Amino acid sequence: MRYQVYLFDLDGTLLDTLSDLTAATNAALAAYGCPARTREEVKGFVGNGIRLLIERAAPAGTPYLEEIFSKFKTYYAAHCFDHTRPYPGVEDMLREIGRQGGKAGIVSNKADFAVQELTGRFFKGLVQAAAGENEGAGIRKKPAPDLVHSVLGRLGEDGTGAVYVGDSEVDIQTAKNAGLPCISVTWGFKTREFLLANGATRLVDRPEEICR
Repeated sequence: MRYQVYLFDLDGTLLDTLSDLTAATNAALAAYGCPARTREEVKGFVGNGIRLLIERAAPAGTPYLEEIFSKFKTYYAAHCFDHTRPYPGVEDMLREIGRQGGKAGIVSNKADFAVQELTGRFFKGLVQAAAGENEGAGIRKKPAPDLVHSVLGRLGEDGTGAVYVGDSEVDIQTAKNAGLPCISVTWGFKTREFLLANGATRLVDRPEEICR
């Protein structure tokens, strides 16, 4: 195994969350008379946290942005397990990391309450630490390295022998800012071409390639 510590983005990397994110976005928009967004539109909006997702999805100049954001959080908290599932091969990959004596953590711009719930539901015993967006505590979201450092600290690691794994340009920049190598996955929310254009240096097409 090339690395000893693997830090993963969540949405688009470990979990296919797009259907539930789209449903929550459209439920929140509909509650305030706003037009729905397509799955592909929502796919393009994710990656920088749910606040920016709603800012991008809501009509420009809407006076109900805070209400839409609040509705999204309430709906998503109740429905984040409806259709979300790990990508095929992800659980086996995490088991292999553990079998070889490695550690795994999750670093996400998703709200921390959802990160903890999803990690507990799908990756209990496979991931040793997870952190989501928590700027209220002074921890900046990605691409700042704060969440990476937070999870490394929880794992008892300093970054030596660590790698960051994600599916977007935000993840590439996060790894750079944290001083870590980056593995970019091609099954997530961004295309291979987009990732290469945004600085990806190592791409993998299947989860089992990550821990080789």
